[in-house]
Amino acid sequence: MNAPRLQGVLSPVLTPFDRTGRPSHERFVRHCRWLLDQGVGLAVFGTNSEANSLTVREKRELLDALVTQQLPTRLMMPGTGACAWPDAVELTRHALAAGCAGVLMLPPFYYKGTGDEGLFSYFARVIEQVDDARLRIFLYHIPPVTQVPLSLALIERLLNTFPGVIAGVKDSGGDWAHTEAMIREFQPRGFDVFAGSETFLLQTMRAGGAGCITATANVNPTAILRLYQDWRADDADAQQAALDRTRAIFQAYPLIAAMKTAIAWKSGDEHWQHVRPPLSPLAAQARRELEDSLARAGFDIPAAQRLSMVAALD
Repeated sequence: MNAPRLQGVLSPVLTPFDRTGRPSHERFVRHCRWLLDQGVGLAVFGTNSEANSLTVREKRELLDALVTQQLPTRLMMPGTGACAWPDAVELTRHALAAGCAGVLMLPPFYYKGTGDEGLFSYFARVIEQVDDARLRIFLYHIPPVTQVPLSLALIERLLNTFPGVIAGVKDSGGDWAHTEAMIREFQPRGFDVFAGSETFLLQTMRAGGAGCITATANVNPTAILRLYQDWRADDADAQQAALDRTRAIFQAYPLIAAMKTAIAWKSGDEHWQHVRPPLSPLAAQARRELEDSLARAGFDIPAAQRLSMVAALD
């Protein structure tokens, strides 16, 4: 049973909240539908979704909201990793029941120094407990956050033990040599390597990678998708430089709050400012500086009004 193969540009979808701190399902659906219309796939419940501040129940309900509204689950890669493997099993089963093409799985990140053996046991336990031929796992390598790297030796062992199940990786390690090694060693085996940021998109495509799963696809999808599609074009390096400049503006601030601020600004819906503690929204001065920097750069969000629910009662 072969799942559709996900490639291209995916977004770790921002999770909107209402003023009480609950996920705003209608805004979430609107944002996901807008991303799909821009040609971007949905890596819901990723880092920039504030996924580790969401409960298992909240994630299930948000995914159910997308299914109810008939958004195409074949273009979804929900994050289902959790420190407790039973939570990962529950979320993964729910994603498969919804028809999602794959799941993005963090390693268990709280306990450090467990080594490859401990990590292998975790992934093996999840795979064996899910026990579903449809399962396609994309590993999530983000050691700057987790402090738990996924070694090449671990990936090779997982591929050898679970062929067809271990489908790829999102590499947010920031180490191009590691990304390049994964593409060289594992891409020929059907293991798709996604850059974790569009700053590595052109290098990834030139090396034979599958695309990128990147935070700023939430706010700059058109330009990122264009480079993915036109990476062989004469102006590809110039496109990459332009993406890097926009990314740098957002990264000068806490990234999640900055992206939500940009959506609130361009859509006119101030509820997009809400983040869940321990994160904080941008202070007024930082917001003005961000908006000024983006305006000088000519930044815009296409059809941003579709993300607004200014008339909604929260």
